[in-house]
Amino acid sequence: MTAPPGPMPDLMTVREVADYLRLGERKVYDLVARREIPVVKVTGKLLFPRAHIDLWLTAHLQQPEGAPVPQPRPAVLSGSDDLLLEWAVRQSGCKLALLLDGSGVGLKRFAERGAVACGLHVIDEASERFNTPIVERTLAGVPYVLLHWARRETGIVLPQGNPQGIAGLPDLLRPNVLFADRPPGTGAHILVRHLLRKAGLDPQGLRPAEGAAVSETDVAAAILERRATAGFAVRAAANRFGLAFVPLAWEDFDLVLDRRAVFEPPVQALLGFTRTPAFAERARLFGGYDLADLGAVRSNGA
Repeated sequence: MTAPPGPMPDLMTVREVADYLRLGERKVYDLVARREIPVVKVTGKLLFPRAHIDLWLTAHLQQPEGAPVPQPRPAVLSGSDDLLLEWAVRQSGCKLALLLDGSGVGLKRFAERGAVACGLHVIDEASERFNTPIVERTLAGVPYVLLHWARRETGIVLPQGNPQGIAGLPDLLRPNVLFADRPPGTGAHILVRHLLRKAGLDPQGLRPAEGAAVSETDVAAAILERRATAGFAVRAAANRFGLAFVPLAWEDFDLVLDRRAVFEPPVQALLGFTRTPAFAERARLFGGYDLADLGAVRSNGA
């Protein structure tokens, strides 16, 4: 008796993906040559991530006759700012416009079809999971895919030399510390308060500096201009502006993408650029990035 086939591997060969799609191997090679199918080249060998092949199939489903055709989304990347992501958008030539005003606002814009993608890093305090819970709640019924971008080291950003000797979360509640706060709904605003509560500290004790810091660059600027004595941001922001940094946690930064857009030229150009040596080197220079799972599918909705 022939043994039943085992589970399909996460990375498929040409023959395996041909069997999976019920196509000939020559047709698979044709799709690769026309860049119409997701593929990874490793030491000259073609490998096909199964999760991305499943997404590719879903994106090419034919709508029933008479079904309403949704208006195309604008080529806009919304949501939270990330230094590496912004750099990659510019360098890749992907032609995505950046409209970065926080995770919460960006996710709402995506849900309303005002963007083709959204970057976010929002912790769910009950489960301590990043992004998946809020995305699944907000985008119920919306075709999307949540792809992992990077893990980022985050913590307290301080003036060079750390003149006040701030060593951890309790020091942020000192009466002489002005905190460069982020707007409500942003990932950093939510995370720093979660960490304070988890440490048994009251976030109400923070003394916000004048004016909200919309981006991590704004946090750095507030400290450099002495409008604030501390802030909360990623290590890359502190490194870029020569500021001191006290690490507190690692967070997940992910991209919510319109499912069809994953395989269209703008997003493919961006994702393709992440596999280049230049991208890896830039992440190393920024510091505080872990790219081990970049591109992994975190959630696949509707």
